[in-house]
Amino acid sequence: MKRSLLLLLPLTILLISACSRKVTRIDPGEQVDISGRWNNTDSRLVAEDMTKTILGANWLTDHMAAKSGQRPVVIVGFVTNKSHEHIEAETFVKDVETSFLTSQKVRLVQGGKKREELRGEKADQQTNASASSMKKFGLEQGADYILQGSINSIVDSHKRKKVVYYQVNLELTNIETNEVVWIGEKKIAKYVKN
Repeated sequence: MKRSLLLLLPLTILLISACSRKVTRIDPGEQVDISGRWNNTDSRLVAEDMTKTILGANWLTDHMAAKSGQRPVVIVGFVTNKSHEHIEAETFVKDVETSFLTSQKVRLVQGGKKREELRGEKADQQTNASASSMKKFGLEQGADYILQGSINSIVDSHKRKKVVYYQVNLELTNIETNEVVWIGEKKIAKYVKN
C-alpha cells in the first residue's frame, strides 16, 4: 500500500505541474490578440486614430478663428457599447481623453459621475473648509462641444471560422447650437480560426 502511494506521488506532482499556468508580464503597448475580441490594442489604436482625425477637421480651425485663437473646451460624453460582447467603454473613453490632452489642441472638462463628485466636494467645502480655501460654485469651465458615440459589431461565422467586424462611430456636437460639427467612424475586422 505504501509502495503504491509512493509511486502515485511523482505522478501526481507531474500532473499538477503540467496543468500549472505560467504568467509573463508584457509591455501594455505590445499588440497581443489571443481571443479575437476587442482588446486594449483596439481601444488605444482607435482612440488615437479618431482623435487625430477629429483634431485635423475644419471645426477646430473654425472655432479658433471665431474665438480669437482660444482652444475649444470638450467634454467626452457616453460611448455606448452596442456590440455582441462585453466591452468596457470607459477604457475607450479614457484613451480618447488621453489623446485629447496629449495633443494640447483642446481643453478637457469632466463629465458624468466625476463631475457630480466634484460638485459634491464643492458642496462639502461650503461648510467644512476655511473661507480662504473653499472653492466656489458657478466657476466651472463650460464645455463648447460634447463627443458621443457607440461601439458596434457584426459577427459572421461558419463552423470553426469567424470574422468579427467592429465599427466605432463618434459625433462631436456644438453644445450651444446642437450643430453636429464632426462625424467619424473607424472599422476593424478580425479573422479568427479555431
